[in-house]
Amino acid sequence: MVGTLFCYTAVAIATREVSFQLDTPMILFIRSIVAVVLTSALVGLSSQGFRQIRTSSIRLHVIRNCVHFVGQFGWFFAIASIPLAHVFALEFTVPIWIALLAPVFLKEKLTPERMLYVLIGFAGVIIIVRPFGLSIEPGAIAMLIGALGFAGGMLGTRKLTLTETPLCILFYMAVLQLPMSAALMVSTDSYALPDVKAFLLIVFITAGVMTAHYCMARAFQLAQLISVVPIEYFRLPMIAVAGMLLYGEIIDIPTIVGSAAILLGNYLNVRMSARAKSA
Repeated sequence: MVGTLFCYTAVAIATREVSFQLDTPMILFIRSIVAVVLTSALVGLSSQGFRQIRTSSIRLHVIRNCVHFVGQFGWFFAIASIPLAHVFALEFTVPIWIALLAPVFLKEKLTPERMLYVLIGFAGVIIIVRPFGLSIEPGAIAMLIGALGFAGGMLGTRKLTLTETPLCILFYMAVLQLPMSAALMVSTDSYALPDVKAFLLIVFITAGVMTAHYCMARAFQLAQLISVVPIEYFRLPMIAVAGMLLYGEIIDIPTIVGSAAILLGNYLNVRMSARAKSA
């Protein structure tokens, strides 16, 4: 999950840079093409080769990637249109959805203690979001819908890790989301060829997202979903600092207080998970 943190932070910055030239549908389409090439190469070079992409869960792959694509679009669109800290704060409604949905779909246990720690972290998110006012702006709405899509995608990933390798999950994500992104690009008439810098940034974004998903899939294999997902809260203070240094976005007192609450919730949750594992 620490690898996931750093990958998504770097990808957010690269996405903001490339959004100055390309619209979201075009970014997603080019990213999907690069992802198919990279995942095919990684699968072919791995010890299990293309044998690992044989699956009896293609229906779950399709459902998982449909809802995850909604999350992807919301995230990329929001990165281009609202402050980075705002994007990540809204994205962090995902663990609340996970905490509520995982016991239903994955039969994971949601203890009152763990729910309290997740809520402490989410309280920090609320403290940070409040100064922004949460006006009815397209980027905020897109990210809220995207957060629900990410929650569904994570639930699907968790179930797939029981039978599929991380590379298999990445491969089907790339292959299935390519026609989705192509249809979105055509329907929105978002045609534009990137220059060399923009193309290299999209390659970096693709590699970063793939690495983040690989790290996340490995984390889901090693621990319960409810235990590891709240660690992502650390991305908020990281991106707040990046936004200040690169784009002049202000770090104010509510941001500091909210980040402290987020760190506390994560620390308590990780400690509880470590105690449960040792017991």
